[in-house]
Amino acid sequence: MLAAVGASHLRELPPEVLDELFTGAVRTKIPAGSVAHREREDAPYLELVIAGVIRVFVAAPDGRTMTIRYCRPGELLGAMSLFSTGFSEPATKQALVDAELLKISPTRVRHVAERDVRVARVFLMELSERARNFVHEIPGSAFSSVRQRVARQLLDLASMRPSQLDGELAVQITQQDLAAAAGTVREVVVRTLRQLRECGAVRTERDRIIILDPARLTVEQGWNSSS
Repeated sequence: MLAAVGASHLRELPPEVLDELFTGAVRTKIPAGSVAHREREDAPYLELVIAGVIRVFVAAPDGRTMTIRYCRPGELLGAMSLFSTGFSEPATKQALVDAELLKISPTRVRHVAERDVRVARVFLMELSERARNFVHEIPGSAFSSVRQRVARQLLDLASMRPSQLDGELAVQITQQDLAAAAGTVREVVVRTLRQLRECGAVRTERDRIIILDPARLTVEQGWNSSS
């Protein structure tokens, strides 16, 4: 857990303040594929990702989804809910792989933040970072091509779940799941992966994609490099 705290904005706080914030906190495991929070939930919460990866996505009425954030160890979930009146969860949060979260009391955090400017500053930094990243996602999602979005998803997944296969990066994902993460349909992803194979960027196997040329995928995603 110390590594997760050290990777978060909470690292700015002294140990005695962290001890106060974490009083009563509970560690919980979220199996891969399980939903931690669903869209439109209205209860405030705050969780620190200790292990694994949490996918944050929105869904269209026709079932298509669009990933807006991958939460790695050290990232906080739910900070927006702490200080919003009439909060409603804007996105679903699902474990991409087996994950572990530290559930922190929202009431305790708000109480401590009201009397300790250091805590208030930490959450101001967290919320500012979230707002900045979401703003970056708007042009990235609206104006980038499917090929750029697929390239970005592969790079994101490779960086979060590094797996070596004879010195090559291997991403464990089905074409259907890749389509969902990129906000498109499987048929388009199949065509896009064929193009990336032809240019030597990837090799596809059953439920696995091998990244042969990460630098080429970086070029493919162009300016859309927000995380």
